[in-house]
Amino acid sequence: MDLSNREVMVSNDLISKCIHCGLCLPTCPTYNLTLNEQSSPRGRIQLMKNVFENKAPISDQFVYEMQFCLDCQACQTACPAGVQYGSLVEEARNLISKSNRESTLYKIFKFIFLKQIIYSSKNLKLVYRVIRIIQNIFNVKIVNQLVFNIFEAFQSTKVFNLFPKVSEKPFDELVSEFLPAYGKANYSVIFPYGCIMNLVFSKTQNDTVEVLRHAGCNVIIPKNQSCCGSLHKHNGEIGDAKNLAKQNIILFNKYKFDYLIQNSSGCGAFMKEYGNLFQDDDRFSETAITFSKKCKDFSEFLVGIKYNPPNRELNQKITYHDACHLIHSQSISKEPRQLISLLNKNGYVELNEASWCCGSAGIYNVTHTKDSLEILDRKMDNLINTQADIVITNNPGCLLQLEYGIKKRKLNMKAMHLATLLNNLYQ
Repeated sequence: MDLSNREVMVSNDLISKCIHCGLCLPTCPTYNLTLNEQSSPRGRIQLMKNVFENKAPISDQFVYEMQFCLDCQACQTACPAGVQYGSLVEEARNLISKSNRESTLYKIFKFIFLKQIIYSSKNLKLVYRVIRIIQNIFNVKIVNQLVFNIFEAFQSTKVFNLFPKVSEKPFDELVSEFLPAYGKANYSVIFPYGCIMNLVFSKTQNDTVEVLRHAGCNVIIPKNQSCCGSLHKHNGEIGDAKNLAKQNIILFNKYKFDYLIQNSSGCGAFMKEYGNLFQDDDRFSETAITFSKKCKDFSEFLVGIKYNPPNRELNQKITYHDACHLIHSQSISKEPRQLISLLNKNGYVELNEASWCCGSAGIYNVTHTKDSLEILDRKMDNLINTQADIVITNNPGCLLQLEYGIKKRKLNMKAMHLATLLNNLYQ
């Protein structure tokens, strides 16, 4: 199946910007794993060019390389020509999906996880309840550690240790639809509780909302939200991504709000792209563009309103890991550090290669577990060198990946979302 004429024009325009300078190579985790040119952004762009221009078929090698890529977009930050590599690789994955060239195992995984579970909040809640029952059975610490060690003993079962521990209750079942600001309300904000974040990081969601209320925000939490669609878009299911995006835009636009505040970097990056997603939809394009302009990352919003946290001394050493879709997709890096410095200027230590991917990359640590954990090892080596008590990051996938690395290395360190660090000051 070929790309449409518009898709070919857009893709060729993006590809033509690549000047083959090679500055992307040192920033690419998969190239650094293999030292294979075709596993670099420059190499993959050449593969895409050949396929997009119908000079080469969608080969097994092409499928492998597009899926081997983490879509971390570090190459975009390094590129002097401004090549939007993330858009290219996602277009390639969409083409692979439409052409039915994915492996049978990958198709089954996507059908179950993306189309049946994540796509449906009802099914997601059902899976949550099953996991919660199983989790309670292994809740004893010594049993939990034994199970962890058994899974670690075999390469094929390590993936199970990357599965998240779900919260006692989903966040959306713990809060009302409207939560007023503490004191004077200066802003009215929408808070999207998401899919995985809602079930796994209920405390993080609560911490985020509490900080927003202390920052002078009336917080609106609409019920019956859907997944934002980012996982679907990143894995070639653009149709499903658009359907989910439209559901959320229609739902959220029923409320009057100044900003939508997102605390998950991957979700936030995608919601800021809703306008581009619907650029060919004459009836919905303007609505999507207006909506995207209101989307703000949690740290971006707080710095923008000159938020001041409580004046409490922290006696812990803190470092910060840049989530890929925060630093590379949204160009947000200084803001989290500014907020951390307000709390603990003398106790902050910069992480070497802070913007290097941790290996989580959406569902990458499930589909490419071995490669993901090799990438994580490099991150953990750098974290150990900081001797930090806390590593802050603003993305659920990164939190899960770092928590696994900390447990595996048996470190006296905590992985924490910035919202949790801030909200702890109010306790």
